[in-house]
Amino acid sequence: MKGQDFTGKVAVVTGGGGGIGKAMGEAFANEGMKVVLSDVFEPSLDAAVDELRGKGADVIGVLTDVSKLESVEALRDATVDHFGRVDVVCNNAGVASGAHGKLWEHEINDWRYAFSVHVYGVINGINAFVPWLLEHNDDGHIVNTSSHNGGFAPVYAAPTYATCKAAVVTISECLFGQLREFGSNIGVSVLFPSGKTEGILNTGIWTPRERPEGYEAEVPVDTTSKMQMWIDMKEKAGDPVKFTPLSEVADTMIDGLKANRFWMVEEGRFEELVQARADVILQRADPQYPIGA
Repeated sequence: MKGQDFTGKVAVVTGGGGGIGKAMGEAFANEGMKVVLSDVFEPSLDAAVDELRGKGADVIGVLTDVSKLESVEALRDATVDHFGRVDVVCNNAGVASGAHGKLWEHEINDWRYAFSVHVYGVINGINAFVPWLLEHNDDGHIVNTSSHNGGFAPVYAAPTYATCKAAVVTISECLFGQLREFGSNIGVSVLFPSGKTEGILNTGIWTPRERPEGYEAEVPVDTTSKMQMWIDMKEKAGDPVKFTPLSEVADTMIDGLKANRFWMVEEGRFEELVQARADVILQRADPQYPIGA
């Protein structure tokens, strides 16, 4: 979609009920695109759709469980039935696994739940939409959301998340290479959420929810928001947290689409981290990385 006018094109965003996904939906609408938001949580999905419609967006919501291929295929079919086409697919849905303790203390379901959304959600998005794009729209684009945590180098305290986000980068690289070998023009990008404004991204992802059936934890998952507790504590101490507007993440994504850029990362962000990872590998050194670089 490099350099194209996006007006009238159709974007699908998973995890669109809030956070970065909703910001993506609004950014697409601002570009004149039609938008399909999907989420597994119906109240937040309905609220996001209503909000965007209130701003004049041509948007629908489709309840979707990205961990299930048949649900993502239903999302594709609903999009085509309603809008007649698909142009951009953002595999963005994410969860907090609720894993606690050290890596060797994590339950198998901590890993299974994280992978079901962060990894299989991306795989299911690819399997559902890429064949359709190959047949109907070879100028389409796939955007997979990763993170500097795992995508560039891991934060040791979040192994399930970091492992999943590392997988998203590799999946995206393989998809890009295979599509080019196949002679396809379909674009592929991997998004590393960041923005021009220094601060943290309060996406809501770090608030664990009750897990779906089949992923139950032996030790009950604490569903209180540690992020919100930390924010409140900083506020009371007179040292409020600085936030990066989620709209800036969406802007990075839109700029990357217009440039047909594989690596969607804000200029100047995470360069120290990427260099540190490369240096560690080349020097056969122990893996020690600057957190938040």
